[in-house]
Amino acid sequence: IVAGGAALLLGAVAAGYLALPSEGGDVTFKDVGFTIPDAGHATVDFQVTKDTDATVSCAVQVLNETHAVVGWKNVTVGPAEERTTAHRLALRTDSLGVTGGVNACWTIDPN
Repeated sequence: IVAGGAALLLGAVAAGYLALPSEGGDVTFKDVGFTIPDAGHATVDFQVTKDTDATVSCAVQVLNETHAVVGWKNVTVGPAEERTTAHRLALRTDSLGVTGGVNACWTIDPN
């Protein structure tokens, strides 16, 4: 029970931190699709819109039928010629997922 409570608290703190607006400009994301071929793998397709010279990090997750996170990965999206770029990310999962998408994206401070 204590470990579960600590994990829940840590998740809430992380979500609050990720929800803070970035200082480096607006970053938006759009979930495009996902595939779940089996209980150990998933692929998430998404788009990121940001300043062309910005570097951002995005947290991508896979959820099970009870909305518990069964897969999670951070991906870095660097500078690009276009403001909006498309990405496909393969993730390993602990159990069968039913959905996948971006949880949050934020600008990485260049300093």
